[in-house]
Amino acid sequence: MLKIGEFSKLSHLTIKALRFYEKEGLLIPASIDKWTGYRLYETYQLEDAAKIKSYRQLDLSIDEIKAILLGENAQEVFRKKAIALKEEKEKIDIRLSIINHILEDDEMKYQVTVKEIPEMIVYCSEVRLRKYSDMMQAIPAIGQECMKLNPTLKCTVPPYEFCEYPDEEHKDTDILIRHNEAVCEFGKENENIKFKKIPSVKVLSIFHKGSYDKIGEAYAFIMKYAEDNGYKVTGLSRECYIDGIWNKESQDEWLTEIQLPIE
Repeated sequence: MLKIGEFSKLSHLTIKALRFYEKEGLLIPASIDKWTGYRLYETYQLEDAAKIKSYRQLDLSIDEIKAILLGENAQEVFRKKAIALKEEKEKIDIRLSIINHILEDDEMKYQVTVKEIPEMIVYCSEVRLRKYSDMMQAIPAIGQECMKLNPTLKCTVPPYEFCEYPDEEHKDTDILIRHNEAVCEFGKENENIKFKKIPSVKVLSIFHKGSYDKIGEAYAFIMKYAEDNGYKVTGLSRECYIDGIWNKESQDEWLTEIQLPIE
């Protein structure tokens, strides 16, 4: 039989690791001397030690290793681990792309993040405007009309409200906007107010501070960022109005989030 130090050398596992695996029930000494308390291992346990070491090198958790040693199908454990590692790699790639973008542009005005927007119920309404700034009057009117139809309707917490532009090209006048606001349930509809459930979506997000006259710069930036980093745009961009004419006197303090659906 092998003492713990000898077994440590042959298995290439530290004594600390062996004691940890013993505590977790992964690698129990073949016997413990009742007089000295020495842990003693059999040579056949070197094979078990090698399996545990290789599993740990694959970043399997203690619970995953236990499951395999207790008879769970190892291929199924590996399949689940592969999915988890792929998701982790995608997150790392996103962080790297953002860092590389920052390194390439020391004066980068916009910071890009990736968000997961959950599935939700929204009420929506489409309206044509003479100019973009008219939306600051149109959006409150839409909300008032919806609440008049549905006095007990509650918006989600946190709130989520955005506008889309369904027109196929940029227009300076006669602009079609689609206003959406997340709510807790479906409500009563009319010709202008409709309810629908929208699916979850991954988006690139940036914040534009200032007047809407220069928001085109933000759109140009986020579209180029998506193209440079291999993202496929999957839907209309969303404008979320955080601060505006309703709570800020200066246009310089207006804050708008632009979300670009991607995959």
